[in-house]
Amino acid sequence: MLQRVSEPEPGALAYDGLDASALEALRSLRAFTEREIIPNARALDAADEYPEAIVDGLRELGMFGFAIPREYGGQGRSLHAYCLAVEEIARGWMSVAGILNTHFIVASMLLRSGTDEQRARLLPRLASGELRAAFSMTEPHTGSDVQAIRTHAVRDGGEWVVTGEKRWQANGLRAGVMALLVKTDLEADPPHRGMTCLLLEKTPGALAEGGMAITGLLPKLGYLGIDSTGMRLDAHRVPATAVLGGEAGVGRGFQQMMSGVEVGRINVAARAIGTARRAYELALRYALQREAFGQRLTELQAIQFKLADMGTKIAAARLLAVEAARRKDAGQRSDVETGMAKLFASEMCHEVVLEAMRIHGGNGYSKEYEIERLYRDAPMLLLGEGTSEIQRTIVARGLVRRWEEEHGGT
Repeated sequence: MLQRVSEPEPGALAYDGLDASALEALRSLRAFTEREIIPNARALDAADEYPEAIVDGLRELGMFGFAIPREYGGQGRSLHAYCLAVEEIARGWMSVAGILNTHFIVASMLLRSGTDEQRARLLPRLASGELRAAFSMTEPHTGSDVQAIRTHAVRDGGEWVVTGEKRWQANGLRAGVMALLVKTDLEADPPHRGMTCLLLEKTPGALAEGGMAITGLLPKLGYLGIDSTGMRLDAHRVPATAVLGGEAGVGRGFQQMMSGVEVGRINVAARAIGTARRAYELALRYALQREAFGQRLTELQAIQFKLADMGTKIAAARLLAVEAARRKDAGQRSDVETGMAKLFASEMCHEVVLEAMRIHGGNGYSKEYEIERLYRDAPMLLLGEGTSEIQRTIVARGLVRRWEEEHGGT
């Protein structure tokens, strides 16, 4: 555990296997969250303002290179440690952890599929935080049905000419590189065989460049303070070397992006756990201070049951998320585990935040109380990196596949 306590908190087994350096990094993040994120999140959320100072602080702590290997200037930590680090940050404000999510997704894709040149040129800048990354897959007419995207690229000599429209790009404005999924073979059957990932590089903060235009920040219920943009591409040209993995990467984009999404699902699960932890803490503190019918709320059985369920679900979600991260670290197939973690954690978070609001009573509906912001943030986690319905499909298919492999199809 991070702190010396007489008894470990439920779910503390998730920290087993981390070395002293990783535990110290998590302690530093917990202190940073208490000092810099929690006190400022309310005002930044109210203004829908990008948390520049917080991001600068995370950059100084090395968070942008937290899980990037040391050879590229990062800290070289495991996905297991990264999962718990994201939880600490999201406990302060889920939006801040979202800034890191697509950044690390793209870094992981480069590590797994990039050419030597792509890794050497981009990863050190990503590790330092000098360069920010975005992940561009969703389009205005399609989200979960990835194979239905319409953005396409045509080869023209030494360049690809890209046309189409994208939506819901976290870090879309400030990013300097985007992992962009396009169709390079419109006749491919099945369609995913004709999809390619391009590394679109642009000037951070630029609204228009070449045939590329950032179409502005999308208005949202919650998840404020982070760039969520659209993008229009009108015969935008990128060099042929922009294909992730080089020429061998043409037609491999779907698999590359889905592998990145698996990492993103661990991040979303960790964000859900951190957000739920904060909601639980707020509810417990409120229940200890508030009285009803001559008793503290914590002495009422109805409230005790809520607190018991909340604490149990948070501990279970943490263990699921860490199992998925450890499996990914070991190089094992983890689509089932990441799907389970994301599904359970995001649904759990929504339930815990709602119960925490109920414990606050009418005060929970007021912007004077932090729980109101958490209530607006939680629904995004049900949708980001694949809806709960998509996760259930992935998990079910994976479980059936594993059974057939183990039992010979019977």
